[in-house]
Amino acid sequence: MEVAERIRSQSSQLTSAERRVAEAILASPQSVGFGTVADLAAAASVGAASVVRLAAKLGFDGFTALQESVQRDLVRQLRPAAERIREEAPSGRGTHIPVELANVQATLDAVDDGALDALAARLADLARPVRVLSGEATTGVAAQFVWQLHQLRPDVQVLGGSDVAVRREVALLPAHATVVVIDLRRYERWVLEAHAVLADRGVWTAGLTDSMLSPIAARSAVTFLVSAGSEGPFDSHVGSLALLNLVAVRVAAEMRASAADRLATIESAWRIHRTLIEGD
Repeated sequence: MEVAERIRSQSSQLTSAERRVAEAILASPQSVGFGTVADLAAAASVGAASVVRLAAKLGFDGFTALQESVQRDLVRQLRPAAERIREEAPSGRGTHIPVELANVQATLDAVDDGALDALAARLADLARPVRVLSGEATTGVAAQFVWQLHQLRPDVQVLGGSDVAVRREVALLPAHATVVVIDLRRYERWVLEAHAVLADRGVWTAGLTDSMLSPIAARSAVTFLVSAGSEGPFDSHVGSLALLNLVAVRVAAEMRASAADRLATIESAWRIHRTLIEGD
């Protein structure tokens, strides 16, 4: 994002209030692109004057110019990969590193502690089955998260497969279950439909998505915003992975005793059967 680049270049010159506005922009550019000065000021817990001052400090001729820049970047990112790849873009480490670091920073900065506490508590509750519902693009990070949780507790599964399988599992899932839903812009229809059925049944869901304006956020009990900026044709998922790693760490802390016993049992089986070969 052009705005993100300007924020990084001016970061050392920002006041604390301006920095909060900048963090709000990076955490949810969609909200900025289609919101107002008052909306952004409220999200950052500052006055409207701080928003205007940040826009000027970043070199924009007022909030409208800043908003238009965000909108242009959003339009570009929402285009299909086939169109995005045709654009000539830098591909060296020097430009790639700050983009990925910014994704992780913005994603973790946007985490609401109350939402994190609520999700960790539910995932640590062994009486609640856990399912992870993910679009195809986020399958990798979803699988990693399921693997981590399964080391800590039983009854953790991916909710996916054919439409027949998804409909069956959604129908049979008890209402006290916990479901983590992961998908970013250009959302997959089957994910949204399955999520809607879960919500209508009263199943508690946590959404990982790109904006509070997304249909996933609208249906979730708690929402975590993911920054997925990229120079290339594909969205970045390092922010999603960092966020899910944080959730897994919190769940492990909540389940310290029982998780330790479970991990010890797993390690013992690996050791007895010499499953793993450790390096020197």
